[in-house]
Amino acid sequence: MIVYTDGACLGNPGPGGWAWAVPGGAWRSGSAPATTNQRMEITAALEAVTALDGDVEVVSDSTYVVNCFRDGWWRGWLARGWTNSQKKPVANRDLWEPLVEEYRARRGRLRFRWVKGHGADPLNDLVDRLAVEAATLQRGASGEAPPRAVGPPDAAGVPGRRRPGRAQEA
Repeated sequence: MIVYTDGACLGNPGPGGWAWAVPGGAWRSGSAPATTNQRMEITAALEAVTALDGDVEVVSDSTYVVNCFRDGWWRGWLARGWTNSQKKPVANRDLWEPLVEEYRARRGRLRFRWVKGHGADPLNDLVDRLAVEAATLQRGASGEAPPRAVGPPDAAGVPGRRRPGRAQEA
């Protein structure tokens, strides 16, 4: 199963949103009133993998999330007692720890793949729009089929260009 994930933050820190979507299937989004973009990116992946059983490939435009598993950052964190290479506590440990536990429990059945954000991938665009909508409206949504309408995408690098939309279940 493939699942796309994304996180968004209106300001950093600020109100945030996360979303995940299975191509042609279920999707979910949620929000947090005061958070960071990195926390929302991790939350999107964590929410997806805990909601979906079996073999899962998480597709994300977050190098922070993908590189943790591709480059094995988590192994060093565990070996050092959840400290980073600078001997400081791992940021966002409260989110990383359950995601790493899920990754280890699935042993090869949970994979992460990077996709360019704000590019030509329609599913990445969908989860981006759902995450921005959740951040803007400060409420989540869900459905069993792709939503018919969502708000505008995140205006990468252009503060204040994010506007609310409305996800609708098909």
